[in-house]
Amino acid sequence: MPSSPRTRAPRKVAVVGISLSDCGRVDGPTPYALHAQAARRALADSGLDRGVVDGLASAGLGTLAPVEVAEYLGLRPRWVDSTAVGGATWEVMAAHAADAIAAGHADAVLLVYGSTARADIRAGRRTSNLSFGGRGPLQFEVPYGHTLIAKYAMAARRHMHEYGTTLEQLAEVAVQARANASHNPEAMFRDPITVDEVLGGPVIADPFTKLHCCIRSDGGCAVLLAAEEYVPDTAKAPVWVLGTGEHVSHTAMSEWEDFTVSPAAVSGRLAFERAGVGPQDIDIAEIYDAFTYMTLVTLEDLGFCAKGEGGAFVEKGRLRLDGELPVNTDGGGLSACHPGMRGLFLLVEAVRQLRGEAGGHQVRRADGSVPELAVASGTGGWFCSSGTVVLGR
Repeated sequence: MPSSPRTRAPRKVAVVGISLSDCGRVDGPTPYALHAQAARRALADSGLDRGVVDGLASAGLGTLAPVEVAEYLGLRPRWVDSTAVGGATWEVMAAHAADAIAAGHADAVLLVYGSTARADIRAGRRTSNLSFGGRGPLQFEVPYGHTLIAKYAMAARRHMHEYGTTLEQLAEVAVQARANASHNPEAMFRDPITVDEVLGGPVIADPFTKLHCCIRSDGGCAVLLAAEEYVPDTAKAPVWVLGTGEHVSHTAMSEWEDFTVSPAAVSGRLAFERAGVGPQDIDIAEIYDAFTYMTLVTLEDLGFCAKGEGGAFVEKGRLRLDGELPVNTDGGGLSACHPGMRGLFLLVEAVRQLRGEAGGHQVRRADGSVPELAVASGTGGWFCSSGTVVLGR
């Protein structure tokens, strides 16, 4: 099917295919194999032929991503994106892909990711945590020993200082994520945990103990976006991209004006404005949760509660599957999976929920219907970047 002429109105864009590769403890396949597995499954889920895919977005693998991934998948895309802004990468890529499809620059764009972060450590192929190097602006922080985790921990401590947020409130984020994961057979960790267990674990970076931090897993996933003309030929009902937003705020911690405000404050506002909805309309939220503080502050910055009230908001069980605002319904990066960069998994889970395909961890509204509106918000670096996508049935 040819692309639409430039003169026509912007096309609507839908998510027409989603998938997970094998996830959790995956010791055999390479990252490329997980990319391919996820891509095949997403195409099968869509019901479309691979020949319609003329765009590819990929990051985090190879020297010339997405060129190497495209070759491995046997694709020759005419539109590509390799934006790399950490965990927010996939929401930002989805925004770019949606814009490209709406403008007629591509018809169907595949977003795909795969990582063997856990298996690499286990096999001795990777012996240290991710390093961003010591050049450029980071040279002024490296001598002080700042790790990525420490930067998030510093921000959490500032929120605690400014607003009285407690360790127990932060721990509630982990407890409720695990409660959601307990209903998801694909989650890596499903046994319930308590606030006391979170607080009593080994300290990783004050105030974070082990259970305040995301798990390390293997896995991949894929999302296929397509123009509205393809929807009649798809196997599943479409989930529409209603609005997107992106924002970057800083690299050096000294340039971050306020540790208690994440870039989601801008990306979220833009996404909601462009979608024509507000936080009060959202049924579920999928939020990047490498650490418990990320969930709490992103909820504030997306407008689900006022600044400084995130602690009180999360401690009342609102994030559970049957809560006021189910968040990270699969268990999130704290319990379900976190293979390096998790942003694309947020989109997959949001679409599953809107389709009513989430099985035992499916969210239901008061009338028994499945959710109608979802927001997926990814955060990258150490709150350096954010991408937010609003999706609807």
